[in-house]
Amino acid sequence: MAKTLVEMAAEIVQSRCAGQNMSTDEVTAALQATYKALQALQINEAQVAQGAISPEGIASEESPKVSPEKSIQKNKIICLECGQEFKMLSPKHLRSHELTGRTYREKWGFSLRQPLCAKALSDRRKKAGKERGLPANLQKAIENRKKKNGGKKK
Repeated sequence: MAKTLVEMAAEIVQSRCAGQNMSTDEVTAALQATYKALQALQINEAQVAQGAISPEGIASEESPKVSPEKSIQKNKIICLECGQEFKMLSPKHLRSHELTGRTYREKWGFSLRQPLCAKALSDRRKKAGKERGLPANLQKAIENRKKKNGGKKK
């Protein structure tokens, strides 16, 4: 038969008392605090079982801590799924939420061309790319496309 919360709290406090001297008031306070902690864990466990929250304790409803517009900052990007801060949202991290870069952008209303990295990192990459210039094969492809379209941009 499963133990009640009171029995579990009593066992925990009893173990604690065996290792250190505690006054009656300290035992009472420890018993109450332990019972409340066990009760909170039980409520959390019930919510996970019902699907109201994820096992990590994050509400499964889509309520990010920051707005999507403010999630991409100068030196960090905040994942709107879990609230963690990164320099870049990697495909590996997005897979942990069962998303791809495309589905993440669509879900949170970003442009499909929006880089999922901090603005400083994106700017550094742009600058490095411009310094390297266009490779010869890419220049040829652009010129061929212009010839086919009669000089019009698509």
